[in-house]
Amino acid sequence: MEASIIVDSGCDMPEQMKKEMSVAVVPLTLMLGQTEFVDDESLDLAEFMKTMKECSEKVGSASPSPYLYQKAIQSTGGEYVITLSGKLSGSYSNAVLGSSQAEEDSGQSAHVFDSKSASAGETLIAIKLHELIREGLAKTRIIEAVHDFIDNMKTYFVLENYENLQKNGRLSKVAGSLIQILNIKLIMGSDGNGNIVLYEKVRGMRQMLERLMSLVENSGKKTEGENLVISHCNNLELAEQLCTEIKKRFKFKNIHIVPTGGLSSLYAAEKGIVIAF
Repeated sequence: MEASIIVDSGCDMPEQMKKEMSVAVVPLTLMLGQTEFVDDESLDLAEFMKTMKECSEKVGSASPSPYLYQKAIQSTGGEYVITLSGKLSGSYSNAVLGSSQAEEDSGQSAHVFDSKSASAGETLIAIKLHELIREGLAKTRIIEAVHDFIDNMKTYFVLENYENLQKNGRLSKVAGSLIQILNIKLIMGSDGNGNIVLYEKVRGMRQMLERLMSLVENSGKKTEGENLVISHCNNLELAEQLCTEIKKRFKFKNIHIVPTGGLSSLYAAEKGIVIAF
């Protein structure tokens, strides 16, 4: 398969979009206790989610090896790679090493972008990169433009279920239970450097929607004529509601609603939602 763009499986992208944009995926490994799953097109996401809900052990993921990136670059001819935030995963550093190995082995190499994000953020970068490639810009200009785009991108997410944070030890069972009982919603996102930070604590759906709209409005980022991506984990209703609210207040060129893949579903969990613009 030929591909212009290579992403890791933290990028939420339906198969049709992958084909249209000539995107190849390098999978992460997902772990539920001692059981491992390869996050590729063969993953039965519904069965994976069912198993995840039943798992009481620690859950996690492992980044693709440098060899998998080397193989992807050599087999597809891809010139660009987009990975999960280097602050959250070893995917970026392994992709850089894989690109170096591909160059040594066959003279092929790819420029690797640290998304400083995940999920919808990676998807948004891939869309931007695809647009620039179609414009026929020189590779040096494309690289410069994408790095600038990443530096100004905003990513926010809201979870409905905090069980996986509890299983990972990132949130105590008491705190997680209180959040659920009090209907508190945590609006989190990237700090711009790839780290996850807490932006808001809100009560209920309406307040959550209002605060997200406020974050978009006060982001300082141009929205008119730009793209926005909404990733959702089995929560199309909220994704469409968000889309409607955004369209009322802003003039984005396109709003893409996409389902979460395996990795994003692991961390966002049931009903989780991510936006990037």
